[in-house]
Amino acid sequence: MKTLNVEVITPSSAAYQGSAKSITVPGSSGSFQVLFNHAPILSSLDVGTIKIEEDSGEVKTFAAGGGTIEVLSNKVLVLAESFETPEQVDVRRAEEALKRAKKRLSKEAEEEKVDYTRAETALKRAINRLKLTGNYK
Repeated sequence: MKTLNVEVITPSSAAYQGSAKSITVPGSSGSFQVLFNHAPILSSLDVGTIKIEEDSGEVKTFAAGGGTIEVLSNKVLVLAESFETPEQVDVRRAEEALKRAKKRLSKEAEEEKVDYTRAETALKRAINRLKLTGNYK
């Protein structure tokens, strides 16, 4: 069977390892899919969803917090800042992070010294986690 060897590593652990038919990632310039015999590539990843179609045909979906991907000789290495299954997402914590980020980005916070890039990234991560669990309103 024509498959990819996929490995996902985060700063704290080896988060995923297995054989897959495809992997779809949130590239910084747009989402893209890697299939068997994909051309070599090195790309940065944005906050978003990673979908892995395993050999069995089962599609697993994960929340990723950005990182990089390397594809070479049917081996895919993802170095992710964070990588969570829907079951691993703490919904209450994600909802609180969403509220904090929205507050930091609001007009009320204009007088405070706010790192807008950091607040926008926190907002993206919170929304991504909540969408993955079906709790984004």
